Amino acid sequence: MMIAPLAERMRPQTLEEYLGQGHLVGEGTVLRRAMEHGSLPSMLLWGPPGVGKTTLARILARSTSRPFHQLSAINSGVKEVREVIRLAKQSGMFSTRCILFIDEIHRFSKSQQDSLLGAVEEGAITLIGATTENPSFEVIPALRSRCQTYVLEPFSKEALKDLVERALKTDEKLGPLDIEVMEWEALLRASGGDARRLLNVLELVVGDAEEGPVRIDNASVQAIIQANPVAYDKNGEAHHDIISAFIKSIRGSDPNAAVYYLARMLEGGEDAKFIARRLIISASEDIGLANPTALVMATTTFEAIERIGMPEGRIVLSQCAIYLATSPKSNASYEAIGKAQQIVRQTGDLAVPMHLRNAPTSLMKELGYGEGYAYDHHARGAFSGQELMPQAIQGTSLYNPGMNPKENQIRAHLRTLWKEKYGY
Repeated sequence: MMIAPLAERMRPQTLEEYLGQGHLVGEGTVLRRAMEHGSLPSMLLWGPPGVGKTTLARILARSTSRPFHQLSAINSGVKEVREVIRLAKQSGMFSTRCILFIDEIHRFSKSQQDSLLGAVEEGAITLIGATTENPSFEVIPALRSRCQTYVLEPFSKEALKDLVERALKTDEKLGPLDIEVMEWEALLRASGGDARRLLNVLELVVGDAEEGPVRIDNASVQAIIQANPVAYDKNGEAHHDIISAFIKSIRGSDPNAAVYYLARMLEGGEDAKFIARRLIISASEDIGLANPTALVMATTTFEAIERIGMPEGRIVLSQCAIYLATSPKSNASYEAIGKAQQIVRQTGDLAVPMHLRNAPTSLMKELGYGEGYAYDHHARGAFSGQELMPQAIQGTSLYNPGMNPKENQIRAHLRTLWKEKYGY
């Protein structure tokens, strides 16, 4: 009889067996309470591969006694989605809502995602979508607005060790054997933080052993990995850590480190467009007006990746990463919008000054809309100096130019115009 892979044999069946993610399913959490009350919302589970997105969806369905339908965005489309929705509606208006789980939902096109909207809005199904990509970029706004987004965190080394030790103690095949992990470094590195990949590598290392002893060390793991280069998927390896190091290397003006981490991502199979998007963010967040051309460069890089693809796109990405890393840095724009949003949260109901309001009708003109507005192009130097903030926060300065040659010029110009707001 064929035995299931170790990763499948070790798949948790209850929340008590579920590894990690205490911030989502621990006692008293919103998702835990929703499950206990049987009132699950439609949701998006976002996290790197192998952190338990599919397992969590199945546990939620089982714990709430709901029918569970699973589709993969790789080999399913609108036809399959509509069939599940049809079956759900046929089951009766007052029946328990079924759960439709869509793995890798970010691979669905806009039209495919659109096909889900009506059923989610009507409550015919409870949608659980799993994605390794940022939903802000890969899931349409209309669907995101109908779903709660929960972020699953990568497993810690301690959690991965616990998983291996649990498998060695409780698995029907490995449990009876004399197996001991002597060295952990290669095993954990091979997993890339992916629990499924970790168990696959463990199973390969143990092999067909029917009796012990089996001693697992770095050399034995490395030998298996080299002999089985496709034994684990390199996509997403240290996904969050590597992209963080990449962006911080650009921010830290180190082109060597930036190109190194870029190569790590490319060799790991990372989506080139994902990298290009992060370059656009970095160009604005970390460089900004210290070198406005950086944003143009990053945006052009994204367009170039779309046009030429890989592997040639790696050269464009390298050029952009080096350009951003060697550019002067400023987060003044990032700080300015942060301050502005904080003020708006506190004073977002302030009236727009009357002189700034348009007056398209005679009634609005009679009420004083637009009265007293100074048209800057008619003023000397095309600057009237008129106050434009709501009265309660007049004089507030949100943009503080960074200390770099370009923004030093901007600061001098603003001081000439606004004087007291910028130091005079």
